[in-house]
Amino acid sequence: MQAALRTIKLLSSSPKTTGKSISHTTTHLSSTKATTSPWFVDPEPQSSQKQAPPHLTPKVQEFPPNLPDTIRQLYTKLTQSPLLEPSTLDVRESVAPPPGLPLPRRAPQGRRRRGGTYAGEGIDKDAVGGIWNWVVIAQVKEGTENRGSIAAVVRAVRKTLLTMDTPIRLPPSSKRRAHNGWAIVDAGNFAVHILSRDSRQKYFEHLNH
Repeated sequence: MQAALRTIKLLSSSPKTTGKSISHTTTHLSSTKATTSPWFVDPEPQSSQKQAPPHLTPKVQEFPPNLPDTIRQLYTKLTQSPLLEPSTLDVRESVAPPPGLPLPRRAPQGRRRRGGTYAGEGIDKDAVGGIWNWVVIAQVKEGTENRGSIAAVVRAVRKTLLTMDTPIRLPPSSKRRAHNGWAIVDAGNFAVHILSRDSRQKYFEHLNH
């Protein structure tokens, strides 16, 4: 009799136990489903911000305290140009290139007095920096120098300088195309060089050292 009673109690309690285990299993599965993505879904990256390539990252340049505001404004404008490599923009004080060998002096010859090598005194030998006090170098994106990018940057530089609060007097614009991937804008006490990558390596290699 007692054994029968025990069997009845076990049978009566087993559905409750089974129901509890089923509900616990369902809750665990639902919580796992909410936190775990399916196997065919790629995990999200840790950082959603994409970093720009090094050649498109603007270079943070520390300007000397005596740099004119005109050049600062021009530099800021050039960093926004889609035609230039932002990391190659450079502003520095002008450094005179090393002097070459002196020409041998030769007096003019013939009736028309041609062939002379002496044309008078030029820039003072003790002058430092050359013709300009400052130099701005802007390199166009590689492969665009033959598609009008240099001329477009020249127009943008001239427009920026001519529309400032104190406009910069510039010589008349030349219709000639850039020679060997290099154009220059003479702005008085500073010059803006717009050039290709090859021209920069050829003519301004001494500035990279």
